[in-house]
Amino acid sequence: MTSPQPRPNIADIPAYVAGKPPVPREGLTTYKLSSNENPCPPLPGVLQAATEAAGRMNRYPDMGNTQLYSALSARLHVPSEHLALATGSVALIYQLVQAFCDPGDEVVYAWRSFEAYPIGVTAAAATSIKVPVLPDGRHDLDAMADAITDRTKVVLVCTPNNPTGPAVTQTALDAFLAKVPGHVLVVVDEAYLEFVRMDDAVDGIATYAAHDNVLLTRTFSKAYGLAGFRVGYAVGPEPIAAALRAVSLPFGISSVAQAAAVASLEAEDALLERVDALVAERVRVVEGVRATGWDIPEAQGNFVWFETGDRTADFAAAADDLGIVVRPFAGEGARVSIGETEANDRVIQLAKDFPPA
Repeated sequence: MTSPQPRPNIADIPAYVAGKPPVPREGLTTYKLSSNENPCPPLPGVLQAATEAAGRMNRYPDMGNTQLYSALSARLHVPSEHLALATGSVALIYQLVQAFCDPGDEVVYAWRSFEAYPIGVTAAAATSIKVPVLPDGRHDLDAMADAITDRTKVVLVCTPNNPTGPAVTQTALDAFLAKVPGHVLVVVDEAYLEFVRMDDAVDGIATYAAHDNVLLTRTFSKAYGLAGFRVGYAVGPEPIAAALRAVSLPFGISSVAQAAAVASLEAEDALLERVDALVAERVRVVEGVRATGWDIPEAQGNFVWFETGDRTADFAAAADDLGIVVRPFAGEGARVSIGETEANDRVIQLAKDFPPA
């Protein structure tokens, strides 16, 4: 007799590599810049709402997440039926591949991009079609359109692109969508939407409203600072959103997470103020790094990208010497989150200490 065996594709699933926390250093404050977290504390009213909800932890959550669906519907001016919630936008990626792909079906996406994409695709026994990003870190949308075949079921467009930084323009996205067959689901991953400051930025709501095959994925983890609670949402045509809800984990979003998300939506003024401050720091870091000779890509998220190639491990070690932890991608580069002012000062110092090749 043999022991139970998982499906063959399970062994091929790449491991998700989370950002490392900093190691405490005597006499030196250390900073974690490896996970694109918001360095600010909870928004006003959020901690109180979460604490009150935690007092009811003996009860199951509202499986319908009624309050959050209602709040998002009102904020985005979309029907609740066009929304789907999940434990972060990562879960939404897993769910949509599960809902729309049979084994062997193809999912097209840029690479390098969000490392959860190949995990979710492989877990569903689908096939990843990775299209290299352009030298400046942007999506090669023409090549992605050319990569679509009769086996393609889903295309993922990460904008701004994690980890390289640039965002897709509305003009480029419209031209791309015109080339995509109507039966292919196009997912516009907008995890860093709130940080975008550029001309011709994508209007996700208008884009999904104009197409039957476009889905938006968003998260409360980044700008809203709820990374520890895991809340994400999708916006799309009713049949697509319904499919995501059908494969969602029952009671996935806790009562505490829902209360925190609703309270966060109510603190919009404070949110915008904090995001603007982070964007200002991003601009300062980009300018400071480029002044040292680094030609880093346009940054539209809350992070910057250093293309360090085979020097990536050395770059991460140099960052650690300065008391900051970055997210290295072996042989490619390092992503560095925008954090506290002192941490950002050290990023600029790192760029000086570790000049480009």
